[in-house]
Amino acid sequence: MSPDDLALCARAPLLMGLSGEDLALLLDGARVVSYPDAAPLFTQGDPADRFFIVLAGRATLFILTETGEKSVIELFDPICSFAEAAILSSGLFPLHCEVATGSRLVHIPAALFLRRLEERPALGLTLLSGLARWRWRLADEIAGLKSRSPAQRLAAFLLGLAPAGEAEGRVRLPLSKTVLASRIGIAPESLSRALVRLRSHGVEARGREIILADIAALRRFSSGEG
Repeated sequence: MSPDDLALCARAPLLMGLSGEDLALLLDGARVVSYPDAAPLFTQGDPADRFFIVLAGRATLFILTETGEKSVIELFDPICSFAEAAILSSGLFPLHCEVATGSRLVHIPAALFLRRLEERPALGLTLLSGLARWRWRLADEIAGLKSRSPAQRLAAFLLGLAPAGEAEGRVRLPLSKTVLASRIGIAPESLSRALVRLRSHGVEARGREIILADIAALRRFSSGEG
């Protein structure tokens, strides 16, 4: 792993608070894998012999319904680790996972990571401290989310998908509108009304493709300034 990749990993909630030396120790044996195309990462029931950090792109956890359709459970964006629970519990991945086109993930071997924690138990407390801080941050975000209207919640989600530094752009919803409504805490019927309201702020929906004609205006609306 390059120094730049290690610096990105240090921003993951799990690893916040580690010294550079301790970070390098825990990530000994880790490697960065690039995905030029969308690809499966693991399948439900596979041995959980590693966990991951998303450096770029997105990883999606999902289950398959009885009809074979995907039901999205969680999305992981940069910079975030995931699948740690699997290596600490059953040792099997409980869900399916796929990565989006253009993603870069760090693969961290479970056996070596756990061995380092056994050798340096104090590192485990540092990891727990980082996760606790992240939990409180998420609690603050949830509180802020509940104070927003459905349209503002949707605007915030779309801004998270928007290209950085651009005045406008096109994004594609990474999940169905039903799952999206659940994710941002609104009823499915409210999502359609929210999309209609966002038209005056430069948002146009064409199926799962969303055109953002004025990202600055959308950001002002999301923050309650417009």
